[in-house]
Amino acid sequence: MEENKKEKIMIVEDDSFVMDIYRTKLEQENFEVIEAVNGVEAIKKLQNIEPNLILLDIIMPFMDGLEVLKKIKEDERLKNIPVILLTNLSQKDEVTKGLGLGANDYLIKSHFTPSEVLEKIKKYISNK
Repeated sequence: MEENKKEKIMIVEDDSFVMDIYRTKLEQENFEVIEAVNGVEAIKKLQNIEPNLILLDIIMPFMDGLEVLKKIKEDERLKNIPVILLTNLSQKDEVTKGLGLGANDYLIKSHFTPSEVLEKIKKYISNK
């Protein structure tokens, strides 16, 4: 791996406010951020890039996070990329389903600061 090659984090999130917070924090930490505002866009971008980790919102228009997760896990090239689900407090069933589909972890958006999100990301990237 090249010395200064940045780790790529894909954020799939339809809330631009949440996206901006995570993007700013990750870029400060020298990650390359790939953004997708919905599942359809995420799948399209994943055809050409392999991020080191995906932050995936569950509730999105067009294709929800669980659909995206299924597609990622069915793809030989993508299936080993760690996926952290971004959820709201009320989504316990979806989280359980997502973990069952192969997500590595989840974050409840209202409970985690950007720094805590970063710690979780680093945990999964440094395990490789």
